[in-house]
Amino acid sequence: MARLRFVPQVCPFCGCGCGILVGTDGEEVKILEPWRRHPVNEGRQCIKLWEAPEAFRRDRLERPARVTESGELRELSWSRALEEVAEALGSYGPEEVYFVTSAKATNEDNYVGQKLARALGTNNVDHCARL
Repeated sequence: MARLRFVPQVCPFCGCGCGILVGTDGEEVKILEPWRRHPVNEGRQCIKLWEAPEAFRRDRLERPARVTESGELRELSWSRALEEVAEALGSYGPEEVYFVTSAKATNEDNYVGQKLARALGTNNVDHCARL
């Protein structure tokens, strides 16, 4: 078994800026730990960091896919997937759509989500950290 190397990072799962140590064997993330000497979190960790390893699972989808009528996943090209999403969103008015972003996403991803909502003309945007 390869020896783990711990790399100090800033946690990407919210805007607090907590320090984390990413334990990797060079191939994949094995463990995430709070960084004890970091001035923001001082070694404490929140529920987001406890669950963060789920974000690094190897069995997650890496490309767009659509579920067929038989229930199987059929891979799509990125351009086709974006066309289908744009077509579906275009069939609704601003008052009919609602965007909920995720505390497991990065701040940048959440920002892009709200920008998309605004581009579609809706103010119906929320974030699950508020719930």
